[in-house]
Amino acid sequence: MRFSFWPNPSQSFTDVLELTSHAEQTGWDGVWYADHFMPNAEDTSAPWPEAWTTLAALGARTEKLRLGTLVTGNTYRHPAVLAKMAATLDHITDGRVVLGLGSGWQQNEHQQYGLEFYTVAERLARLDEACQVIKALFHDQHANFAGQFYQLDNASLEPKPVQHPLPLLIGGGGEKVTLKITAKHADEWNVWGDPAILRQKMEILDGHCSDIGRNPKAIQRSAVALLFMSEDNAFLEQMRNTDLQQPAIIGTPAEVRDIVTEYEYAGVDELIVPDFTMGNKEQKLATMDVFLKEVAER
Repeated sequence: MRFSFWPNPSQSFTDVLELTSHAEQTGWDGVWYADHFMPNAEDTSAPWPEAWTTLAALGARTEKLRLGTLVTGNTYRHPAVLAKMAATLDHITDGRVVLGLGSGWQQNEHQQYGLEFYTVAERLARLDEACQVIKALFHDQHANFAGQFYQLDNASLEPKPVQHPLPLLIGGGGEKVTLKITAKHADEWNVWGDPAILRQKMEILDGHCSDIGRNPKAIQRSAVALLFMSEDNAFLEQMRNTDLQQPAIIGTPAEVRDIVTEYEYAGVDELIVPDFTMGNKEQKLATMDVFLKEVAER
């Protein structure tokens, strides 16, 4: 089971770089970064750097970590342009990139930047085509595609990615459409959830794979949950009684270890831990170390 780290984009690049460097030096497997242009909040004035530029800088200063977007909104960039960006970063990192892709959901950035938001069904239809465009460009010497939304005309993408294939990760848990797109196109899949949610979603994903004759084991599975790890039982009880709006792992290091074991038994290949709930930078570094020593190295 892999363990990866997700730094909050609202902190300075200096801090993100320090946290990423620490992750590499101490044995984390990867670093993921959110591809948004602003917070999903009424006040959007907080600093929020662009994801792919940030990953390029991190990739040039690391040697081992896998790096990926969690996830890129398909509505932000033409998929051919995105494929070129990912292939370029794969060369910068000598083959350590995962292209995380989703249909796009954050309405305020579409509105502020004049990006067409479309309906949910339209965004998902575009995601399906985008996956085909990206994989064709990565694989074919000259790619052709005549879709409803995207077209390729004898299109080249050189140099090809270092990885064969460069992993395409689909993010999302929609059972009727998103997981069907995942079954058709993804090398990896990610969703927010606890072990019960993961088991439920994986069963549906496996069914979609069976419907098209694909081996479900061909798709790596990753999960995300907030982390509240402490020896302060009063604080932990407070968090358990708070409506956090997101799946969360709450407990002492020993309890967190047991919860993470449940993720592993559920079939999760990679657990991605955001730093959103870890406090200041020094507290984040300390939490990362405790997690690796007392949870990951169980």
